[in-house]
Amino acid sequence: LKMFSKDTQGEGEITPFQTVATALAATVGTGNVAGVATAIALGGPGAVFWMWVSALFGMTTKFGEVVLAIKYREKTDDGRFVGGPMYYIQNGLKWKWLAVIFSIFGALAAFGIGNMVQSNSVAASLQESFSIPPLATGIVLAVLTALVILGGIKRIGAVTEKLVPFMAAIYILGAIFIIIMNGSHIPEAFGLIFKYAFTPAAASGGFVGATIATAMRRGISRGVFSNEAGLGSAPIAHAAATTDHPVRQGLWGVFEVFMDTIVICTLTALAIMVSGLWNSGVTGAALTTQAFNEAIPGGGYIVSIGIMLFAFSTILGWSYYGERCAEYLLGKKAILPYRIIWIPMVVVGSIGGLEFLWDLSDTLNGLMAIPNLIGVLALSGTVIALTKEYFAKEKVK
Repeated sequence: LKMFSKDTQGEGEITPFQTVATALAATVGTGNVAGVATAIALGGPGAVFWMWVSALFGMTTKFGEVVLAIKYREKTDDGRFVGGPMYYIQNGLKWKWLAVIFSIFGALAAFGIGNMVQSNSVAASLQESFSIPPLATGIVLAVLTALVILGGIKRIGAVTEKLVPFMAAIYILGAIFIIIMNGSHIPEAFGLIFKYAFTPAAASGGFVGATIATAMRRGISRGVFSNEAGLGSAPIAHAAATTDHPVRQGLWGVFEVFMDTIVICTLTALAIMVSGLWNSGVTGAALTTQAFNEAIPGGGYIVSIGIMLFAFSTILGWSYYGERCAEYLLGKKAILPYRIIWIPMVVVGSIGGLEFLWDLSDTLNGLMAIPNLIGVLALSGTVIALTKEYFAKEKVK
């Protein structure tokens, strides 16, 4: 396969790698650190197994979403490429009403999953590690966000293609070091994950216990929150990619889910499990921070920096998703007002309550996923046909 080729033949605004970097910037967020920790703390080790299951299904879903985004994208009068669920629902299914519903939910959901949850987790982490007031964190984040998003997708792509590999490398290396340092506990960790995926986890330490249903719900919801497969968010970014075939870009979508959930989320989970702190009663970013501190002197700083970079990149990516939904509903005139509203909401999130923000995000995510999944399922025949066409051409080559 030539998906990693630098060859960017075809039409588009940004390179395939910048596109997947923007999509990964939006997906690799606090869900990979705080979300995974919350899933384990509330659903037990079995939640990790169900997170993997959601990722396997998510790869297929994300592939279909991205293929349809390229197939049905549109080129605006000023040369921009716009696409995503609202366009493949409108142009593929001819259901304008459903496309409008998706866009409404998408524009609103962005403020939860892509904005306030992110700034809240950063503020909490920096307050714990460096005693920085949440309001100060929110203001700085808002200023940095403004400097990037006011430049549009090209500036976002230019920033994220440099930021994503750097931030992922720092966090991944830290997690791997912890896992290696506690290598003797790895078999036990996997044993607990598979055991409690199918049997209730009894209360122990600060852990109150969890049913199989709770493990499934926590694992799947955090997996979906992390990789966003089925939400219809990432296809909005992929629609701007320079590519010669929808399936070539669709393969980047598969890679995106794999990197986000199978690699980064699993490393977070294992770091927590092998540290022996999963049942301490601590949850969220604080649990991941404790796990890193346990193995590395000052390891909590890696988590704080990781969360800060992950969350900032997510805020950038989701600002683009939200404004595309707003543009679909109200036209190009909605872009600047949406960006202006987006920036102060970063500050609001930094001083808001975490549990309320998670619940709000989960609800809005579900609402935007419904119309998107209807579109993907109804157009699955198109995805299959394009896939067969692409691989037939590759075979001839």
